[in-house]
Amino acid sequence: MLRLGNILLWMAAAIILCQARPNVKLNSQSSSGLRSDCAANIMRLSLDKALAVGNQLEVEAINGTKHILLTPSMAAQCGYSMESDPWGNTRIYTSLMGCFVDNKDDATFNVGLRLQMYDENPSDVVSHDVSQTCSYTRWATREILCDRNYMEVSHHMANLDAEAKGQTRDGKDEKLNANLEASGASQGIWKMTFYTPEPVAMVLQEAEQAGYAAKTTSSRLVMRSPYNTAETYSEDVAGVLMEVFRVSAYYMAPQGLNVVNLAAACPKGGVLFTEDMISWHVPRRVTPLLDGRITVSEMHMGINGQRLDRSQMAARGYTLSTTDFHIVVEIPVGSPDGYYKSHATDYQYHITYFVEPMLEVLWREDDTQDDTRYKVLFPIMTPLMPQSPQVKDDTVPETRVFSVLLGTFLHDVELRNITFSTGVLTVEESNAKGFTVQEHSLANGSKSFSLQVPFDADVVLKHNPERLVTSYFLPLIFGLIVLPEETPFALPVDLQASLQDIVLPIMAGTCDQNQFYISVKFGSHGSNFKAIVGPRELTAEMAEDYNFYENGTHLNLILPYTAKDTVFELLTAESVKSRIDLLLLDRANDWVLADLYLACYFPLKATECHPNGTMTAVAVKVESTRNLKPSQLTLKDQSCTPQFSDDRFAYFSFSVDTCGTTRTFFDNYMMYENEIRLSYNNAKGAANTSPVDPDYRQTISCFYVVNETQTVAFSAKPRTYEPAAEIGTGQLMVQMRLSQDPSYELFYQAEDYPVVKYLQQPLYFEVELMHSTDPHLELIAENCWATLYEDRTSLPSWDIIVDSCENRNDSYATIFHPVVSDSRVLVPSHIKRFSVKMFTFTKDDEVLKDQIYVHCDAVICDTSSQADGSCRGQCVHPPGQSYSRPAGVKKVRRSTDLTRQRQISSGAIILSNL
Repeated sequence: MLRLGNILLWMAAAIILCQARPNVKLNSQSSSGLRSDCAANIMRLSLDKALAVGNQLEVEAINGTKHILLTPSMAAQCGYSMESDPWGNTRIYTSLMGCFVDNKDDATFNVGLRLQMYDENPSDVVSHDVSQTCSYTRWATREILCDRNYMEVSHHMANLDAEAKGQTRDGKDEKLNANLEASGASQGIWKMTFYTPEPVAMVLQEAEQAGYAAKTTSSRLVMRSPYNTAETYSEDVAGVLMEVFRVSAYYMAPQGLNVVNLAAACPKGGVLFTEDMISWHVPRRVTPLLDGRITVSEMHMGINGQRLDRSQMAARGYTLSTTDFHIVVEIPVGSPDGYYKSHATDYQYHITYFVEPMLEVLWREDDTQDDTRYKVLFPIMTPLMPQSPQVKDDTVPETRVFSVLLGTFLHDVELRNITFSTGVLTVEESNAKGFTVQEHSLANGSKSFSLQVPFDADVVLKHNPERLVTSYFLPLIFGLIVLPEETPFALPVDLQASLQDIVLPIMAGTCDQNQFYISVKFGSHGSNFKAIVGPRELTAEMAEDYNFYENGTHLNLILPYTAKDTVFELLTAESVKSRIDLLLLDRANDWVLADLYLACYFPLKATECHPNGTMTAVAVKVESTRNLKPSQLTLKDQSCTPQFSDDRFAYFSFSVDTCGTTRTFFDNYMMYENEIRLSYNNAKGAANTSPVDPDYRQTISCFYVVNETQTVAFSAKPRTYEPAAEIGTGQLMVQMRLSQDPSYELFYQAEDYPVVKYLQQPLYFEVELMHSTDPHLELIAENCWATLYEDRTSLPSWDIIVDSCENRNDSYATIFHPVVSDSRVLVPSHIKRFSVKMFTFTKDDEVLKDQIYVHCDAVICDTSSQADGSCRGQCVHPPGQSYSRPAGVKKVRRSTDLTRQRQISSGAIILSNL
């Protein structure tokens, strides 16, 4: 397992992490969130999340009175590293051999750091100075430190003479000293030769410019290299890939110029994973470091730079063992010293487990008895582990609410939005719409999310698999992100529930002398059904013919018994039995939701006998003769055909002594009888109907009294006066309505007031004379004005129409609109239409109140009377006549005939503040 690349970003990683968390103000003197300790040859500083959260963090090294900003490259060169977990807990490690560390004889080390924390305001900075004194005297001959971003090797200089590869003690010293002075290293390291493995020579200044660090202390020579520099290389050691840093350093000692070979090798791999265990393999013998026979003197395991004893390891399930070729550290996945992290790879949810073990080994060379202490801080992250969050459907259909629980997720997952069938809503928008979205925190630090949506919400899809059953569908896509990267991933969820909750519509019907009256009470379908009236589906044209009315809960139909969609079942001498069939069908499946078969007897005289010897008869096409054509019916004499017929009726009128009428005497009565029938063969021998059709025969008869004498007397008397209509009185009604648009088709109803309008939005008014069809009457809008209050006489007020014309003092003049005849307007002179722009009353540039009321005086005049001077029309004045007056003046009625004048007012119209 390779090291985490983002750890090398040093400051950048911490800044990004902190920005994703809410800001917390800190006391600059508080240090409760800071802890520092010494761990052998490193100093460890822990920064608690409560201290750093919400801030951008910069770290400076304190070197006497100077403060050096530790950039990522500076940190790797000088022996500093930092790691943060997703919670914001941060650890900063400092090598005791690092730059800017106050070293006292390689025994006491003073480390100083300044933490600078910036919130959103760059000028608001909180500083924390941290100092820690560490003692470390157990230096091995050679110490190798593998940290997250650098490799470090130091060698005890007391033993360097024995290892010197060359010394200068002759007459060349003078020339060498001149070269050392020129290189700036007369008191320390002169130059270095790196092996890549090919040799590359650099003087100290060149090496430092390349990112390396080299120095001598009172007893040690120290070299440091960041990972992946040009002068490092990779080598396979016992199957483990190692990054190797080898260098020969030339330095000036009191006895002359010495050279020493230094090497560091740090693992880049060697990690094996199972579902439950991490196995870290480190070569038991690191060949780039060790030449001869060696003995492992000490071996320790730790976490986050701190050693663990055997009891601590056992409690956590850690093991440290050796094989012939490797030292093996085993760590259970999920151990408390590590943490899980969420990832969104290919928009799918994954997690990894991160832990940072430490391995410390002390080797002793059998030949020289020199010790090598090898210390590795090795962050390990498991491969991506796909997770399938559980979806728990907690829906109880009887509650009519979908309820779903998603989980679990790590703490760094946030629910950002939800895609419904109607579109995408944020969590805030979902809650505002009436859906309940909640986040639930669990004891183990994970979280889950829940959503509740009512069945009747517009995002729920519905389907009826059976006549009385409704299936409800809620397709969802949960949009989640992983913090702090804000990487998105999605989780689709489909919820379904079924209920036997269909309420069927109920139909009822009655009849009077002429019509069917049908009422339908809606069920759970509302008006979403097909209505089949007789053989046809109810259309808009049919609905108009049948007085269709619907109010949201009911619909009503009124049909004449002779309507096209009725059928006649039976004809009697005095009545006809008519039936109407009504079916309500489900639109999707054509299931019958309700049916009604209503049959009634309606008055109808089939035969009438007239004193002048004329008979009239009506023949009706009944249901049993559905193929009958009434026009083909005849009397006994086939030449006697109907005087009138249509597709349902045939009307005959004939004299009793014609058309084959027979006469029969009964005592004092005489009966005339004929028959309406359909002959199978006409005069030309062609068949009129199929022989299988029912035979149509209707007997008609009239009875007359024989030998009856009646006397008729009359007298005449002149009229003293001509008849005349009686004069009556009545009340003519006038109404004023506010139209929703200039089409004057939709009007605001009483329950719609107060109506909200924007400033200068047109207000379309209509004043109408009601319940009159007299074309000689004309309505005139005489005066109209607006007030602040409902009282039409209140002040302040503003004129809209003055003496039947617009107010010319108004910069936004009233506009009159023409009225033409249509299906609603029978007499255009009975209606006046005008519009005015929405305004409000102000005083000293302040709105007095954000509403107005509009009032009008209307006059009804007679256009046929020349004496009626009020009927000169709307806004007809002699040229040049002024008809405006100042605002606030009381209205004066023009007409003294109050019986012809009507006063009308609108409801409140409110000015919108948006």
